[in-house]
Amino acid sequence: MQALFNQIRRLTLFEVALLASLLLLAAFLALPIVFIINHAFKPYNELFQFPPTFLVKEPTLSNFYDLFLRSSASIVPFSRYLFNSIIVTSISLFAVIVSCSMAAYVLSKYRFGLKKAVMAMIMLSLMFAPETVAIPRYLIISWLQINNTYFGHILPFIASPVAVFLMKQFVDQIPNELVEAAKVDGASEVRIFLQIVMPLAMPALATIAIITFQSVWSDGQASTLFMQDETMKTLPYYITTLTSGANNTVAGQGMAAAAGLLMFLPNLMIFLFAQKRIMETMVHSGVK
Repeated sequence: MQALFNQIRRLTLFEVALLASLLLLAAFLALPIVFIINHAFKPYNELFQFPPTFLVKEPTLSNFYDLFLRSSASIVPFSRYLFNSIIVTSISLFAVIVSCSMAAYVLSKYRFGLKKAVMAMIMLSLMFAPETVAIPRYLIISWLQINNTYFGHILPFIASPVAVFLMKQFVDQIPNELVEAAKVDGASEVRIFLQIVMPLAMPALATIAIITFQSVWSDGQASTLFMQDETMKTLPYYITTLTSGANNTVAGQGMAAAAGLLMFLPNLMIFLFAQKRIMETMVHSGVK
């Protein structure tokens, strides 16, 4: 503690002002997180109070009770939607990391005739918004006859041009001499990829994991377009139904607030977990 006070005393006036500004900015950016947590525990009289309150005055667990227990009496319980989201997100995250890292390694460290054409197609695909490819995706899913299956949720996310581009740019920084030295020592391509490339590319993999998780976890398009069976739909779709219709506009607000917190917490946790990996640079890995 004494060492901390000594460091504070050595700060200049500019450094103190900068530190105070950053603390104020951090507090301001944390306000939405504080609000969404408090909003999930508000009773109905506070949810519809005007003017609205920021902090909850009488916290209650009734919103979570309604979400977990009352919805379990319906045809498809809440736990089914949550289970589908966990399965789809986990498999999609693993598939994207494997496919994009392998593709990036080939595009970065190998020479072949169509390399420039493949990279041009990846760069071109970055220009398209997800809404513009909704109809082609629907036609492909229908042609493959994978409606109402988990693979119908996962397939649109596997080919991620953003993930391949980010990973390829990072693998380019790994010296070719390091790969060649491993080959001279008798290492196979699989061993080079798993024991050299993947550990050095952990910061990029952490970034890709965050982007992919947020995209898959919050996606409700697949459930709306590709899934006709209610038991195959995911949690984001279920949340949209809580406040839809005249009967649920008021009654579903509490459950929607609780579900919104459940949707937000995994995103926050995976960001906090992967942030440490992102901060690891190539210098920490021993490569410049």
